[in-house]
Amino acid sequence: MPVNYTPPTPESLLPVAGVELGTAAAGIKKWTRDDVVLIALAEGARAAGVFTQNRFCAAPVIVCREHLAQAGATRALLINAGNANAGTGEPGLSDARTTCAAVAQTLGCAAQEVLPFSTGVIMEPLPVDRIVAALPAARAALSPTNWHAAVRAIMTTDSVPKAASRRIDVGGAQVTITGMAKGAGMIAPNMATMLGFVATDAPIAAPLLHALAIEIADESFNRVTIDGDTSTNDSFVLIATGKASLAPIASAGDSRLAAVRAALDSVAQELAQAIVRDGEGATKFITIVVEGGRDVDECNRVARAIANSPLVKTAFFASDPNLGRIVCAIGNGAAADLDPAHVSFWLDDTLVVQDGGRAASYREEHGQRALAKAEIVVRVALGRGSARTTVWTCDLSHEYVSINADYRS
Repeated sequence: MPVNYTPPTPESLLPVAGVELGTAAAGIKKWTRDDVVLIALAEGARAAGVFTQNRFCAAPVIVCREHLAQAGATRALLINAGNANAGTGEPGLSDARTTCAAVAQTLGCAAQEVLPFSTGVIMEPLPVDRIVAALPAARAALSPTNWHAAVRAIMTTDSVPKAASRRIDVGGAQVTITGMAKGAGMIAPNMATMLGFVATDAPIAAPLLHALAIEIADESFNRVTIDGDTSTNDSFVLIATGKASLAPIASAGDSRLAAVRAALDSVAQELAQAIVRDGEGATKFITIVVEGGRDVDECNRVARAIANSPLVKTAFFASDPNLGRIVCAIGNGAAADLDPAHVSFWLDDTLVVQDGGRAASYREEHGQRALAKAEIVVRVALGRGSARTTVWTCDLSHEYVSINADYRS
């Protein structure tokens, strides 16, 4: 079960005006649940996305990029679980385009107004016929209240659905934000998460929406890691339907943007942290703060060196204060000219290393007490600047190996 995460209920997920969701069972894997999601957007809706930097990116990622560049509007999203349509070459691209054309025919829009997404096993042909055959049922199920059914349908190794909502007042008008995400393994995003979708009825202009998507991903999904592997399919999409009773928000200087941005950030960070809390086999949620760096890039390198170290992560799982592993990870991530004599770090409020050496006040039982908790904060001070960053990760357990050994079965 996830670490200190309560999954959403259907009632907790607020409808977003201009967004309808429907699910259906295509039987992509040997399961009996729904595994296809159709999201229909009202005319005038806009979408912006950021995608994996993995050079072996999946066919739907390539097609999404093409369609976002070609179309002025987005009318639909199609998501399938169980098959990633990655490592499939030209046939995979043709399959992704076929599904977009089928959605376009189903909803009466242009194919380039459809964005496809896939998640699941890599290097297997996409079962296009089954997905297309499921579209009429997904269309019949379209409803603005179907967020919970949709997030359940996109799960793969997730143990729980991950979704969140906010409703805020902006200039006397209500603005609603609801998002969902999936992911539990192969998580080290270099843009966003495995799959994440956040929609709002705020009227955000298209150029501003694209900039917001990048910034929000950087503050949320790009700050998580489970196992250090960036997926072929990572995608984060931000949707604005413009159905709230507000004048358009067209510039970063608009005073109304701050409240909308804060709510979007809040939803995205909740989803990103939920992915880590539900990491495959995770028993601990770990926040890594690196401060005092020369720049943010340096802080990020050190934070990720700690977060992605199998030795550090297995020590956390065992509640073993083998803290030399953290020292080693800091050194591996640091720039060549970092002076260890200026470095200190803490476990929660316990000073472990001070000015490059073991703190005189530190005792083994202090480390054991900190590592025994389900939530742990590691704070590192590099001692040579004012830059700061935060990364969220989890431990690495026996269960992680079991899940991934059995993933294709």
